[in-house]
Amino acid sequence: MWCWRAVAERHGPAPAVWELERRHCFVSGCKWTEGGTGPVFEPGDVSHLITWQDGRCSPAFLSSLPLPQSHISLATGFGCATVYWYLKKSPDFLKSYDAAGTIHDYVVAMLCDLKKPLMSVQNAASWGYFNSRNRSWNTDILKESGFPVHLLPEVGDPGSIAGRTVCEWHGIPKGTKVGIALADFQCSVYSCLTERTDAVLNISTSAQLTVLMPSGFQPPEAPDPSSAVTYFPYFDGGYLAVAASLNGGNVLAAFVDMVARWTKELGFQVQESDIYAKIIKAALAQNDSNLSVHPTIFGERHIPEQLASVTSIAASELSLGHVTRAVCRGIIENLCSMLPVQRLMETGVRRILGSGSALARNEVLRQEVERIFPFPVVYGKDVDAAVGAAMVMLHRK
Repeated sequence: MWCWRAVAERHGPAPAVWELERRHCFVSGCKWTEGGTGPVFEPGDVSHLITWQDGRCSPAFLSSLPLPQSHISLATGFGCATVYWYLKKSPDFLKSYDAAGTIHDYVVAMLCDLKKPLMSVQNAASWGYFNSRNRSWNTDILKESGFPVHLLPEVGDPGSIAGRTVCEWHGIPKGTKVGIALADFQCSVYSCLTERTDAVLNISTSAQLTVLMPSGFQPPEAPDPSSAVTYFPYFDGGYLAVAASLNGGNVLAAFVDMVARWTKELGFQVQESDIYAKIIKAALAQNDSNLSVHPTIFGERHIPEQLASVTSIAASELSLGHVTRAVCRGIIENLCSMLPVQRLMETGVRRILGSGSALARNEVLRQEVERIFPFPVVYGKDVDAAVGAAMVMLHRK
């Protein structure tokens, strides 16, 4: 999320014609500068970026907020939740700004010199207090609680045009159409999902398992905070069923870091990259492990209070190989518990597309995916949000 001091505070009027010879020019919310590689814009009266990883909104704080009229439960890091936090904890902060949006909404606004930011339905749903059925903010609920609704952007369809560039930019001519900013996860799925019967499994820092819902599906009208599955607006009115785990490759990174700290405390210095390679090799030597690791050290959105645990600990299974395999299996089992095999079958899934840096570099993870899911698994599919965004716009020309 970013907040933006908008048109009333601009440093002079926006130029009708962009002149590349000018060193600086201010457009609402940013400063354009002629750099070595071409014109670039620098933030003007803009707040610091607040990401989805922001943890300031505790469960207790979130429970004190009005219940949204939306199928998506509130979570810390959501744009509206963060605005509520400032409203209650630091109200003077919000008085300095006239608009808010995602960082990519900001880029689009600057490229097109929009008077007010424009947000896609995909991103609006992830901000909270947005009804995907009627495609509108919960303005009545928000106004009643004193929420500054004037900060909220206008909302448009994914794949629609937000405006045109106001100047030449790195070889892109002035007047070029600019699409509304899209959600990176939905674009990543779009880049590889060719069959409705495919499910996409991505394990990078975090982990996601998703499947496209049947045509005509509509999400429930009220959020279910206990549900591990969230329905993300996709394209052409469709929805993705998504199990979005906070625990993926970051769990293995934390495990490697723990081993590195232990070896340092014992008087040895080992590079983390060497540790990773050795523990994976050790795990490959162990085909199975009865050790059970529930690896949710970062919690989950639907059960933030439940952290990690280890059970079925036997003296014969305490080697690095046993423990590493159990950690890898736990990551996959946790994701499978969020979106079970039976539910995938009911949705018509016939194949899993595996992607993500953690999955690509870890053969043990891949073995556990194939052990747990009774579907053919295809690896190496190009999953790229930028490619997906480009494909969306090309298909809508």
